[in-house]
Amino acid sequence: MAPKTSPPVLGTRALNRATLHRQLLLERAPMGVADAVEHLLGLQEQNTSPPYYALAARLDGFRPEALSALMESRAVARIVSLRSTVHTHTARDAVALRGLAQSGAVDREIAVFVARGGLDGVDLDRLAALSRSLVEERPRTPKELREELSREWPGADPPSLSVAARCLLPLVQVTPRGLWGRSGQVALTTTDHWFGAPGGEAADLDETVLRYLAAFGPASVKDMRSWCGLTRLRTAFERLRPRLLTFRDERGTELFDLPEAPRPDPDTPAPPRFLPEFDNLLLSHADRSRVAAAEHRSRTWTGNRSHRVFLADGFLAGLWHLDETKERTVLTVEPFAPLGRAPRTDLLAEAERTLRIMTPTDVPYEIRVDTPER
Repeated sequence: MAPKTSPPVLGTRALNRATLHRQLLLERAPMGVADAVEHLLGLQEQNTSPPYYALAARLDGFRPEALSALMESRAVARIVSLRSTVHTHTARDAVALRGLAQSGAVDREIAVFVARGGLDGVDLDRLAALSRSLVEERPRTPKELREELSREWPGADPPSLSVAARCLLPLVQVTPRGLWGRSGQVALTTTDHWFGAPGGEAADLDETVLRYLAAFGPASVKDMRSWCGLTRLRTAFERLRPRLLTFRDERGTELFDLPEAPRPDPDTPAPPRFLPEFDNLLLSHADRSRVAAAEHRSRTWTGNRSHRVFLADGFLAGLWHLDETKERTVLTVEPFAPLGRAPRTDLLAEAERTLRIMTPTDVPYEIRVDTPER
């Protein structure tokens, strides 16, 4: 019997270039906005602007009005899904991926509120039914939902009631919330009501594993768990093992990938990119060293707030800040280390491109570069 061969090892740069390619960050894709949102399995967005900047970094010819139009037509929507956080999804994924996420972080979130006693005496089935009738009568803000539910359960914790409703039901944040250049408070209704079609099945787990690898691979089981918040994923990967390739990273972790997926040469040039807070690239792997060196990771967060970051040579290289007024927009680059002449020139060109896309034509802009601390 021939000896069993060890899986090939993929170094950090090989993983970096493969992931950037899947994330449409190695070169901008000539792809439609809806197709990109679906390929990426959604875009995380605690705030309303990150999906726009995420797509500006990834798509050739992107204009923010294109995503807004999809939201207004209800082809794309904002909903709590993966990791029980707000994502922008296509209508199909808003239903399917929310359904898949329900048994993971979404159910765990409501369990926390139950354990804390905030829902003592509350019949959750009754809460779900009452909440559905309220938000399908007309979209309700979380405050309005809390007030209505508190009339039924005056002894319960009001914030726990509205969180429970959001966890028990697939609630879309309706427009104008999320539209480019417009504002609107969060108002909620069900996916059934918003999309005008009842129900829809949860995403198939095996299919979702394959989609995750297409957008984020090569990846480990723990990587996918970090991305979606689901547990017990090993069984699905084992079912799919005959259809997948396996590798090891430099730490010995087993990685899975699609046979036909691109894995570019590690020396492939990677242009600078400006990414928004909570970008998928930085949140979708347990081991983020393929993008972020260990010494830089803590600098991208303050408490639970994520900062905007930029990539140089494919890796996390600094932060960027945006100061917007009616008179002027200022983009400030804060590198973690001094930039060479060529990287600085390329970075400034990318900053200008980003501002040209995202800034109103009648608002002047400027770019500043902070001197990094030594």
